[in-house]
Amino acid sequence: MFLPKYPDNPTPPPAHTHTPTDPAPLQRYRPSLSIDQKTGAALIVGGVVLTALLAAVAVTAISVAIAAVVLRSLLREHNRR
Repeated sequence: MFLPKYPDNPTPPPAHTHTPTDPAPLQRYRPSLSIDQKTGAALIVGGVVLTALLAAVAVTAISVAIAAVVLRSLLREHNRR
């Protein structure tokens, strides 16, 4: 009942007989970039500084959110009295 039913005589797929007469080799254009050591160091330092700034902004945002929740809780308790 749950077994698959296979055809009695499966036909093989047609064979691909086309052969290219003159295969062209694939050559991709790659622009040459020459970066000296000072430029590479500047890029690395810039990346580190930007990452540090992003982390500082994220920590500040989380701190402000926590402070807002605490202040809202304190004000709610104050207004209930």
